[in-house]
Parts: sequence; C-alpha cells; structure tokens
Amino acid sequence: MQSPMQSPKKHKFTDRLFSRLKIGLTLALLVNGSAAMAELGEPEKDELRFGFIKLTDMAPIAVAYENGYFEDEGLYVTIEAQANWKVLLDGVIDGKLDGAHMLAGQPLAATIGYGTKAHIVTPFSMDLNGNAITVSNDIWEQMKEYVPINDGKPVHPIKADYMKPVVDKFTAEGKQFKMGMVFPVSTHNYELRYWLAAGDIHPGYYAPHKGDSSGTLNAQALLSVTPPPQMPSTLEAGTIHGYCVGEPWNQQAVFKGIGVPVITDYEIWKNNPEKVFGMTKEFTEKYPNTTARVVKALIRAAKWLDENDNANRPAAVKILAQSNYVGADYDVIANSMTGTFEYEKGDKRSVPDFNVFFRYFATYPFYSDAVWYLTQMRRWGQISEPKSDQWYFDVAASVYRPDIYKTAAQELIEEGLMTDADFPAFASETGYRAPQKEFIDEVVYDGTQPNAYLKKFSIGLKDEVL
Repeated sequence: MQSPMQSPKKHKFTDRLFSRLKIGLTLALLVNGSAAMAELGEPEKDELRFGFIKLTDMAPIAVAYENGYFEDEGLYVTIEAQANWKVLLDGVIDGKLDGAHMLAGQPLAATIGYGTKAHIVTPFSMDLNGNAITVSNDIWEQMKEYVPINDGKPVHPIKADYMKPVVDKFTAEGKQFKMGMVFPVSTHNYELRYWLAAGDIHPGYYAPHKGDSSGTLNAQALLSVTPPPQMPSTLEAGTIHGYCVGEPWNQQAVFKGIGVPVITDYEIWKNNPEKVFGMTKEFTEKYPNTTARVVKALIRAAKWLDENDNANRPAAVKILAQSNYVGADYDVIANSMTGTFEYEKGDKRSVPDFNVFFRYFATYPFYSDAVWYLTQMRRWGQISEPKSDQWYFDVAASVYRPDIYKTAAQELIEEGLMTDADFPAFASETGYRAPQKEFIDEVVYDGTQPNAYLKKFSIGLKDEVL
C-alpha cells in the first residue's frame, strides 16, 4: 500500500483520460445521435490534500485512497492527520487543505461566524452514530447504585438520571463535576449536553455576546475541550470524570481498565448524523468537476464499508490500524467497527449499527441534519439571539449541498457502479427527513419546525437572550 503521506503518482492518468473520451463519445452517439448525455468533465484540479483527525469515522477517506477510488476519478490525493479540529478547519480555510473530515457543526458554525468566519459547505455526510460517553471507574461504581440490573447486567440505555445523584453529591461537597468533549461545535458536545439535560443535569450555556465562550454558565456539569487521543489519559489522570468521544477512544478506556462506556450515541439518538466532508464554497465553485469526483469516490468507499452486512469491516480495521491513519491496536478498533461494543469490562454486546457509513441514507446531506445542529447551537447559547424558522432553512441550504451529491450519484449510476436503489434518499425532494422519534427523552424532532422543537425542552434557550 502506498503511504498517504507520500505524493501520489500519476501513472494512470493518460490511459484514464483516453478511456473517458471514448466512453463519452460512445454515449453521445447512442442517444439519438447527439450529445444528449453529458458526462462529468475531467477534474480541474487533480492533486489534492485532505485532512483528518485520528478517529475511525474517517474511514471513507482512507478506503477511497487505499481502494483506488480517488485515482479512478483522476485524483491524486495526499492524506494528512491534523493535530486538532481547529488546526484542521484553519487548514481548509487558508487553502493548505482542499477538504477534510469535519465535525458536522464546523461548516455551519464557520458559515454563520461562530468562531472563524468562512463559507464552508458539505456535499457528503460521512457516517451515522459512532460516539459514546465514558465515565471513570469511580463514577461508574457510584452510578451503579441507581442503574437497573437484569440477569446481573446493567439495563441499557443508561440514562443521565442515574448520574444525577452523583453530580448532586459533588455539588453538595463543593466539588466540580467535569466532563470532556472534543470541540465546542462537535456532535460530541451536543450529544453529551442532550444526554445530561435529559437527566435534569444542566450542562451550561455559552454567552459569546458577553465574551464568555466557556459554555459553563449555570452549569452543574462543567464541559471542556480535550483532543480525542488524549481523552483516556486525561480521564486516568483524574482531570475529568467522564467524556464523550468517537472511537477508538471509548474502547481504549475499557482495554486500559480506566473507565466504562455507559451509553452510545445510537442510544441517545438512533442513527444520528456524525461527521461530514467539508470544503470551502470557493473551492466547489472553482473546481466543480473535481468536487463531484471527490464525492463519487467517497460514496463508493462508504458503500464498500457497509456492503454484505459489514463483511469488509475487518479489512477496513486493518487499514485504520496503520499509524498514518488512526494508529490504534487492531483489537481496539475492531471492538466497535465490526459490530460489537464493550461497555463494562466483559460486557460486550452486539451493536451492528454502531458505525454506519452507507445504510439509512447515511451519505446524503439532509437539510434537516443541518437544522438540528443549528437548534443545538441556539439551545446552548452559541447563537445568542432567537432566529426565525426561515433563517434555519436558509443557513442549512447554504451549507449542505445535496445538489453536488446528486451529480456524483447520478454519474455512478450511469457508469454502472451503483443503481437507483442505492439512493432512496432521492425520494425526499425537500431534503428533509421525516420527523425523527427515537431520542432518549422521546422528544420528536421535525426539522421543518426548529423553533417549535426548541420549545419542547425544559432546559435550554428558546426565545430569550442571556
């Protein structure tokens, strides 16, 4: 395998160009003797550099590289791990990176100007699920007093209700209860806040208009940023009492014997959107063919990861275990990537959908996914003032780009690499999912009614300004 840190070679480009010209001419002649079927043009830019963070959900990028899908599109890609999410985003904004594995909230936050202002778009959703909440062994022992037990094992899902007495005890003793998450606009932050608030534990507000971006205003549990690979060591040091992160860093806590994953994000919100592939709007407009070809390669990789009931996952784990990708032990990565998840040591359960890359319309950039992230930014004060429903819709449409996705998917269909049946999400002409009901607090989410959704929560901002 060629190392993704090396400059890729162009040994196939001439042959591929000639082949594409022949195919295009043949298609044109077949359709009423005219060029009725326009083939996607050659890439305007063929040497690309992509960034990622060392998490298993970067898998579509690694697979597209290792399986040659980027090269099939005439793209010669270099892939580089980034130190943290801010460095990664800055790299895309300043052009050092042409695109990257991103937190779903990053393109939205940048576009509305929360943090660094830049118009970032996503034409591809990378996965569903994939995160979990882990607590230290000591906190777990205290929680277990309140957790229902059946046949000697905890009954799942484990709600934050069972943590509330522990947090209340900390408060009564004048101690701070601290938890880690990976970034202020990460799914992990919003999932952790959602879970805590559902258990009547206030995770705190942001007040950027007052110069307070700590997110700890009125907090009963203090949340702070910790880079994913540092989560286990930070927990072990006692700096935090728990964290929310993607894999393999929850399973790492189990392997090291320092913590217990108590709930997966699948149990907080079934089949929730997780990471996206982000690029600047300027890049997608300047290089539209290149952009569509990148999406084509990523779609193929996502399908490969899920096809035949995850039959390719062991091969994917072998790729991800390489030091230039995730770099964790094979067994640690496989614990979740191959359809199982270990909670308390020895309590390994089947969770076939812990990581989803293609099933359930996972790759389609739904506007309703974008709206949900925006509602959480508003709920916790990152968006300081109330916004109209139309504002949510407009921002979602400016960042999430199903039009680019559809161009790529249609090309794959025309080339015979995929079929219409692979893209049932096209049936949703609005770009919005049907109302989603499977949340841990049973609150129904309808992306077409963002303000009505916010009003359903007892903890969180609605019409007020802090």
